[in-house]
Amino acid sequence: MPANAWLMAGGVLSGAASIAHLAVIVGGPRWYDAFGAGRRMVRLAEQGSPVATAITLGIAAVLAIWAAYAFSGAGLIPRLPLLRLALTAITAVYVLRAFGYIPALMAAGAPVGTFAWVSSAIVLLFAIVHVMGTLPLWRS
Repeated sequence: MPANAWLMAGGVLSGAASIAHLAVIVGGPRWYDAFGAGRRMVRLAEQGSPVATAITLGIAAVLAIWAAYAFSGAGLIPRLPLLRLALTAITAVYVLRAFGYIPALMAAGAPVGTFAWVSSAIVLLFAIVHVMGTLPLWRS
């Protein structure tokens, strides 16, 4: 299977996001705040609560698995189970996050700040890359 450059990029993006989440744990409360984790998560990190670490580790693990699926779809590592279905689901999550986060904040009456716009734009890039990489897998 020839390498799929879009999914290679998707794997790099998801992997980088996973590493960023690990860096937030190491960076502590200020990093949670700088990366837009929200007041509750920042407070938990300030209190030294293992909950903030566990949640962030969970997100990092999911993103690492998503990176592995993208690399598998790209042909860089062996084929993982349910590859097309998993990549479709991953892509759908990225699309929903890109287009749904700001409306969800608005519906909840929460402020829509710079973090919401910037993170949604970043995740839109992730979504586009995954769509472009996943479509050819369904055609083959």
